Amino acid sequence: MQNIAPDTRPRYRERLSPSLWLLVTVALAGPMVSLIFIPLASATFALIIGAAVSALLVIGLVSVAPLVSVEGEVLRAGRAHIACRHLGEPVPLTGDEARQARGPALPARGWHMIRGGIDGIVVVPNLDVDDPVDTWTISTRTPDRLAAAIRRAKD
Repeated sequence: MQNIAPDTRPRYRERLSPSLWLLVTVALAGPMVSLIFIPLASATFALIIGAAVSALLVIGLVSVAPLVSVEGEVLRAGRAHIACRHLGEPVPLTGDEARQARGPALPARGWHMIRGGIDGIVVVPNLDVDDPVDTWTISTRTPDRLAAAIRRAKD
């Protein structure tokens, strides 16, 4: 017997986690917290509290990072989602083209999920006439793969 259930495995999945430099910078809050607790408690206790603060901050930043995925026929970017049948041809951009698309060429009526420290973006026109959003602009580290996943989901 054939499995006739639709394929809902993710065609593309990426967590837009913060850069390593941002994580290191946030982790430096731990030693500062340790310095605050040294006069109030023992040095060992202060180091434990500092390490816990660093770990919680790093885990918190990674856990709240948005997820971009193409699952089945749906594009998800953070909390937003749209059926790929409503989307036009995705345009993957990197370098100066991506910087231009994130800045002066950014459409005012578009939906944007732009993250600092991530160079690539994909701009996808929205063809749904009932939707007030013209385009979707999504940050991604692998714009070619995301664009290919959107094309496959449309077919």
